[in-house]
Amino acid sequence: MPKLRTVALLAGAALLTRSALRRRVQVSPLWPMPALETPISGRPRSRALRLLLTAHETIADGVVRLRLEGAELPRWTPGAHLDLVLPSGLVRQYSLCGDPADTSAYTVATRLVEDGRGGSREVHEQLAEGMELEVRGPRNRFPLAEARSYVFVVGGIGITPVLPMLRALPEDADWRLLYCGRTRASMPFLDEVRELAGDRLTLVAEDEDGRPDLDALFAAVAPGTAVYCCGPEGLMEAVAARVPEGAALHLERFAPRASADGNTAFEVELRRSGRTVSVPADSTVLAAVRRELPGTVYSCEQGFCGTCQQRVLEGEVEHRDELLTDAERHDSMLICVSRARGERLVLDL
Repeated sequence: MPKLRTVALLAGAALLTRSALRRRVQVSPLWPMPALETPISGRPRSRALRLLLTAHETIADGVVRLRLEGAELPRWTPGAHLDLVLPSGLVRQYSLCGDPADTSAYTVATRLVEDGRGGSREVHEQLAEGMELEVRGPRNRFPLAEARSYVFVVGGIGITPVLPMLRALPEDADWRLLYCGRTRASMPFLDEVRELAGDRLTLVAEDEDGRPDLDALFAAVAPGTAVYCCGPEGLMEAVAARVPEGAALHLERFAPRASADGNTAFEVELRRSGRTVSVPADSTVLAAVRRELPGTVYSCEQGFCGTCQQRVLEGEVEHRDELLTDAERHDSMLICVSRARGERLVLDL
């Protein structure tokens, strides 16, 4: 009996210790460093799902479409995107381009970027039907708003978030679409777009010496028009420069926004670890932090996935991400792309 009592006491003590450690780590993910207020660093932004890749097909030059199937999937609205976790661990964001009413599958499409950072090549060359993949989301930072009329300007793969919008518009809606691409063969969903848009479509292919006439397009844009643009940064800048007063501009970027004034160097204090790092003008907060804290989590390095979100204790942030809400930007930042407006920031790290 004494031995049984001793074993029971030791087991109970072990359970209590495990519970205490679990609570401590939840309060401070970087434990045993001291905790300030509950940090938000590195917390997943949405529940992950495991889906089956049932289709991996080429639909245009350099473009593949993926169908990911599951059961009773979360609903989404036109303009939404998914975080796709690749087998390598990379996380990439892709716009949903299927049917929002289909809760059995998500459909995305991606273009191969030859000089990219490896995500699109992995999708094209290493994914295969029958694989199980993790996704997070969906989230929507590019929703379709109610408006008197619409103008859509897209470049290449930029058609993916816009396509569900076109399907969702009422039959009597007033809208026009300018669809640009390098070649017609490289423009995904071209046949469906032609069928949906009819004479509302202006098609421009660079190999046919086509140039989008944005001045003519926006000359007739009236107040109350919603202008949606997704494509290369140069196209979006040109559209933004021509949107008339009274029209609402909505942009979906493929890369983090840049500062018109360029980058400057600054310092970042890591309050809990008691260290200070320098961030050169040609580097990022993430790179500087990881030199001191190599376990700091990150993924996309583009300001889209939210993995590297960190709590800001002091200093003014120049936000360059396309993800955080205004409330989140009040006291946090994505350290892969955002920077300091002044000479110093203090992070809860």
